[in-house]
Amino acid sequence: MWMIRFENVTKQYEDGFVALKTINLEIHKGELVALIGPSGCGKTTTMRMINRLIEPTSGTVYIDGQDISTLDPVELRRNIGYVIQQIGLFPHMTIAENIALVPKLKKWEKSAYEKRVDELLDLVGLDPATFKHRYPSELSGGQQQRVGVVRALAAEPNIILMDEPFSALDPISREQLQDDIVRLQEEIRKTIVFVTHDMDEAIKIADRIALMKDGEVVQFATPDQMLRRPANSFVREFIGEDRLLTRQTAVPTAEDLMSDAVATIAPRRGLAEAFRLMKARKVDSLVVVDKKQSFLGIVTLKQIEQRYNEEHLLVADIADYDVTTLQKEADVTDVAALFQDPDVRIIPVLDGDRLVGGITRSSMMRALAEWTFQQHA
Repeated sequence: MWMIRFENVTKQYEDGFVALKTINLEIHKGELVALIGPSGCGKTTTMRMINRLIEPTSGTVYIDGQDISTLDPVELRRNIGYVIQQIGLFPHMTIAENIALVPKLKKWEKSAYEKRVDELLDLVGLDPATFKHRYPSELSGGQQQRVGVVRALAAEPNIILMDEPFSALDPISREQLQDDIVRLQEEIRKTIVFVTHDMDEAIKIADRIALMKDGEVVQFATPDQMLRRPANSFVREFIGEDRLLTRQTAVPTAEDLMSDAVATIAPRRGLAEAFRLMKARKVDSLVVVDKKQSFLGIVTLKQIEQRYNEEHLLVADIADYDVTTLQKEADVTDVAALFQDPDVRIIPVLDGDRLVGGITRSSMMRALAEWTFQQHA
């Protein structure tokens, strides 16, 4: 069942510039759709039509079956969450007051919105007792953006619009926020329209991607479908070259022998996505984790190659769940003992049930060599 529908939507400005050319899109209920493309392609214009910040020249936008041109725009916007790159927190309001703003406008009871503030801060790992009475200037950029995300959730909207919300953050904060969105979406299942210019970000977080160029949708598909069958040369070029992986090595304890940059994947992702990630990270296996980073199993390149043509399969369908792991406190001799089995490619390292890293033969040997050097330095 679709939640948002664009039917023959165009946008032409008074100077003659055509921003959108006959857009037809259906976004399903509970789906995260990424709108992506080069600057000026129409992705932000498309998103802003959903809450009537921009009106179409022709065509119709529907939300849950209703033509939104018949709705009061103020009321419409109060029922849609909105997260922007500049965060947009009010500096003179506390974090709690920022989050509670729309529920207050919607006449919620004080006890209800205060409870909602605490729930939402907990949801993104910000202790309510510590953060809700602070002001935005007292938070880091990543923390402010987390507040911006949960503020959009505060009034429990069915739709959330996110306009390049993480592009101004440093790479580490950005990756953490992307992980948060994936985890949150598995819990809340809202209809989210997410504008980005980063293909890796779109592949990581989206259920489907609408790739736009010159006011048109060039391809609208799942990440797996787009990776398997790019519609044309523009799509292939936009997907872009692989990102490099930087590994870290240290000293020979189980925790220190590991790389904390282990390549992971969620069980519900497709095989083409898994193959792309292996290629990008230069690995022949991925560790399968759930939304809480709890270890589930391992999927190997060989498994993917054997089943790749079965396009309906997900990582969860082919992964190996009978895998030996080590706790982070394990002795280096335990690591060496496991690697006596030639079929062991990576040893997942856990803190309880949670994955904290992985050890490969090469990472172990590099760490041992560095440790030996340090011992003789």
